[in-house]
Amino acid sequence: MTPEPPTSAPEVLAPGRVSLPEVHKSIPIPSGAGFWRKLAAFAGPGYLVAVGYMDPGNWATDIAGGSRYGYRLLSVIVISNLMAILLQTLAARLGIASGRDLAQACRDRYSRATTVMLWIVCEVAIAACDLAEVIGAAIALNLLFGLPLAWGVALTSLDVLIVLYLQNRGFRYVEALVVGLIFAIAGSFAIEIWLAHPDIGALASGVVPGADIVRSRDMLYIAISILGATVMPHNLYLHSSIVQTRRYEDDERSKREAIRFATIDSSVALMSALFINAAILVMAAATFHGSGHESVASIGDAYVLLSPLLGTGLASAAFAIALLCSGQNATLTGTLAGQIVMEGFINLRLRPWLRRLITRLVAIVPALIVVIIDGERGTDSLLILSQVVLSMQLPFAVIPLVLFTSDRRLMGPFVSPRWLSSLAWATAVVIVVLNAWLLYQTFV
Repeated sequence: MTPEPPTSAPEVLAPGRVSLPEVHKSIPIPSGAGFWRKLAAFAGPGYLVAVGYMDPGNWATDIAGGSRYGYRLLSVIVISNLMAILLQTLAARLGIASGRDLAQACRDRYSRATTVMLWIVCEVAIAACDLAEVIGAAIALNLLFGLPLAWGVALTSLDVLIVLYLQNRGFRYVEALVVGLIFAIAGSFAIEIWLAHPDIGALASGVVPGADIVRSRDMLYIAISILGATVMPHNLYLHSSIVQTRRYEDDERSKREAIRFATIDSSVALMSALFINAAILVMAAATFHGSGHESVASIGDAYVLLSPLLGTGLASAAFAIALLCSGQNATLTGTLAGQIVMEGFINLRLRPWLRRLITRLVAIVPALIVVIIDGERGTDSLLILSQVVLSMQLPFAVIPLVLFTSDRRLMGPFVSPRWLSSLAWATAVVIVVLNAWLLYQTFV
């Protein structure tokens, strides 16, 4: 690993510098190994990406959808996840085939003014995402230990130490912590579903899209909110970079193999995000829908009502533990994403602790102000605002990604085939249109 510079002054990178140089190609791939050993070597980046799809920003929309409409919006979660799998596959393909992450590819292709604009927009999105993680972790600490929200927000700043320690030990340690937290979240919701006893028949029918989703304006609004909260723009930058931590060869056969294993890794990992998001909605549907609590939409209300409705304190405890793990997990990847976009877009590198501190302060300051002034009620509004900001940034990441992966000059033999490119453009148009509609509904 490349040692950190002795000073915290910004470092201007060489134009051809690789993405995340301190961990670039740091994880060896066993030569001559079988399928499963190679899959294990490539596994990891997909799980770092998956945590962005199960962060606290998704919880409010899933809870609201389940409590109001039962299982009917499960199909929206499934469709959203399929879109996410497609886009993350393209991000991995770009990073492996071109040797450039999405931010670097934008800098190579666009003018300086356009690149700076894209960087600023992306930094705002990362700060908004970090805001959701700060609030989610603070709410979890408040629910579990009675810690005041303001103290919980301030305490979340210490996670920078965990990120820096693990990254200095090796990238595999970061991946291992993320996977461990995902298993803790999945285990917590497995307990919730077991306690809630969902209606299996209604659950199965909810996976099939229904026309009532489009006919009902309120249901359509929540459906689009779920779509808007699912695909995270900074994950596309992150994935195109961290797939390059594997030490595959620079020939066509090795890159093709790397793309195949990276696709498997991200698809399997994102299925865990599908389970967790679906589990939140199923829990809300089984517990609140039809019990006179259809108006439950906030995380705090769900926590308070779970124990009396399910008859055990274990339900609320598991819910809060999952929320805490979710907030901590997503904030780990936010550190890496921030470093990637700064180095990629404007060719500038800060020491990781300084970069992390700046990002976290941008999130903590507004969270503290709102918590002090408006308490828990204000945190719900901030969670919604963070998702709106992410929705506004999404087209600026999705459209360049589809353009680059469809460009034979950049991708060479790994250019997206016509069917994949057509599917990607259709997905991009749907996401952009639905997010624009969500923004219109939010502000108008």
